[in-house]
Amino acid sequence: MKNLILSAVFAVFTLTAFAKGDDVPSAVKTKFASLYPTVKKAKWDKEEANYEASFELNEVETSVLFDANGNVLETETEIAVSALPNGVADYISKNYAGQKIKETAKIVDANGVITYEAEVKAGDLIFDATGNFLKKIVEAEDDDDEKDGKDKD
Repeated sequence: MKNLILSAVFAVFTLTAFAKGDDVPSAVKTKFASLYPTVKKAKWDKEEANYEASFELNEVETSVLFDANGNVLETETEIAVSALPNGVADYISKNYAGQKIKETAKIVDANGVITYEAEVKAGDLIFDATGNFLKKIVEAEDDDDEKDGKDKD
C-alpha cells in the first residue's frame, strides 16, 4: 500500500513539475527570458526533443519552439484571418467546402522563412508567403477535441 501511495505522490509531483516548466533546460529558459523579458507566464510543452513556450505578448497568442540548447527553431504568432495571403481563403473554400477557419497564425522559422497556418476541422493547412498550399497537418489532439465535443464547427 505504501508503494502505491508513494507512486501516486511521485506521479503528481512529476506532472506538476513538468507543467511548471521545471524540465526545461536552463539554456532554453535563459534564451526565452532574454527574448521576452516582459513575459512572466508561459506554458511549456515538450515536442519530441524540443521545447515550446506558449504565452501572450501584447494580447497576441504566441509560441516559440526551442531546441535543447536554446536555439529558436520557429516562432508562431496568431493573426487575423484577413492577414492571410491572397488565395488562402479561396483554396479553403474550394477544397474544404463548408469548413470555417478556426485559427490562423504566421510562422517564421530559424532561417526567416515565413509560412501561414489556417486551422480548419480537417486539420492545420500550411501555406507559403504567397498563399500557395504546402501541406496539411492532422494532430491527434484535434481528434480528441472532436471526441470531447470541443469542436467549434
